[in-house]
Amino acid sequence: MASLYELSRIMRPDDANIVGNVHGGTILKMIEEAGCIIGTRHCNTQNGDHCVAALARVERTDFLYPMFIGEVAHVSAEITYTSKHSVEVQINVLSENIVTGAKKVTNKATLWYVPFSLQNVSKITEVPPIEYSSSEQEEAGKKRYEAQKLERLETKERNGEILMSVSVPEPYTVAFSQSSLIHLIGPSDCTLHGFVHGGVTMKLMDEVAGIVAARHCKTNIVTASVDAINFHRKIKKGCVITVSGRMTFTSNKSMEIEVFVYADQLVEAEKGKYRAVTAFFTYISLDKDNKPLPVPPLKLEGEEEQKRFDEGKARYLQNKAKRLADKECQQ
Repeated sequence: MASLYELSRIMRPDDANIVGNVHGGTILKMIEEAGCIIGTRHCNTQNGDHCVAALARVERTDFLYPMFIGEVAHVSAEITYTSKHSVEVQINVLSENIVTGAKKVTNKATLWYVPFSLQNVSKITEVPPIEYSSSEQEEAGKKRYEAQKLERLETKERNGEILMSVSVPEPYTVAFSQSSLIHLIGPSDCTLHGFVHGGVTMKLMDEVAGIVAARHCKTNIVTASVDAINFHRKIKKGCVITVSGRMTFTSNKSMEIEVFVYADQLVEAEKGKYRAVTAFFTYISLDKDNKPLPVPPLKLEGEEEQKRFDEGKARYLQNKAKRLADKECQQ
């Protein structure tokens, strides 16, 4: 099994919202940094082209507990499966109160990376195999690999839809909270290849999802989970990205927000704008004591919004059933 990689950092005021809850995007960025480091190190352990591991997908990630200013985030990463051209990295995040010494697991995540050659950015290099403790462990990893590969292809086929703006939307509708953020990709956002870090993109996506949730609730909101994030195409330095989010589903105490990232190449404008990343974020509303608050119901307008709401409800019920099953297995 590949060696562990760990990084730690104290959470500062600029990592958190106005009430001291650390942004989910801050944690996601740290998770991706740890995954990129261990993935790149592993892929360069054999002779051949030097390469950088690029993020291809993030599986569903639950935010088990909030993290606060002054706590230390410990992120540990481990490679758990390799195929010929991809690496699976599993990550645990631990928060530590350095005053009391109390520690708790706040996040668990699975990320998939693909190595690209430094000499030829279009060339995917081969991944050195890892040793498994048993054939069952290797087979389980292979099943996870095939499942994520199939879902990425299905998500890519749904990539044509565009968000439309409404001039004077009614409160609690999709249009009322719909939000976008525009960002120019600079050198500090990029890898050695000149393509944007996955963690930078995820942080911006979480910010937009947070704005959508806050506009809908008008309360303190925090990230509860992120469904699989699919990175369909690379984003190059110098691109202008538009990160857009819209509410798709609300339950009594949670909100699902769909987030898209579009990239526009200013220098090569003839190539046009394209959708690079998609994901679903789930947020909850909290009171001043960090207790869950009821979420205002979403007012639906039209068949498309009803369809997205029904699909969101199906995901919500599926994830709820999975959480209950996992809880029973642990008892």
